[in-house]
Amino acid sequence: MSAPQVVLLWDLDGTLLSTGRAGVFALEEAARVVLGRDVDLQEMHTSGLTDAQIAELILDGDPDAASNVARFLELYGAALPRHLPRRKGRVMPGVRHLLEDLAKDERVLSLLLTGNIEAGAHAKLSHYGLAELIWEGGFCRGPGERAVIAQAALAEAERRMGAPPDTSRTFVIGDTPRDVECARSLGLRSIAVATGEYGTDELASSGAWRVFERLPGPDDFRTLVGLPGPLRDRGKANRHSPLR
Repeated sequence: MSAPQVVLLWDLDGTLLSTGRAGVFALEEAARVVLGRDVDLQEMHTSGLTDAQIAELILDGDPDAASNVARFLELYGAALPRHLPRRKGRVMPGVRHLLEDLAKDERVLSLLLTGNIEAGAHAKLSHYGLAELIWEGGFCRGPGERAVIAQAALAEAERRMGAPPDTSRTFVIGDTPRDVECARSLGLRSIAVATGEYGTDELASSGAWRVFERLPGPDDFRTLVGLPGPLRDRGKANRHSPLR
């Protein structure tokens, strides 16, 4: 099996799927335990923030905030699977078909680049039936900007490939200006989709390399990232294969 020619770093919420904000219930449960009181977070703006940044905002003013972030995130990750069924979420348009197509191609390595903690990301992927198609990558492991997570995703790509990925053939796919800025900070190109809270004009203004209303279909996406076309005899992808 040859080394991948293209590395794709995928954002999760708003790009691959939407939980219908069911995760807010898990945040409220974690806040209740840590702060000892009910907290209404239904109107909290979370798009583009990492789980650690969300925890810091919720715990702001708590005298033990710094030491409680890790505990908060652990509680949130444990609570999330119970709350995901409370809202009718969905896989974003075209995502499943595109990931299924790419997962069979040994020239492509798809990894997550998400502000979710690992437990939260895996709960969402499992609940919405995407765990067979994408599973590993860079996750929120505590305080820090999204670029820290991206570095972890790139390190995972290097581990899988045995060499650093070619930055000219590595793409960040996301739905917020923070995803675009993350890509730019690392010298990568960003593919922005207006399937989250931001429209095409806002994403274009943020400096995205390409902007779409929704993800292109497999053929157009392959052209976009410089793949000449699907392999004729690719076989079936293995679950959690290092080459997706």
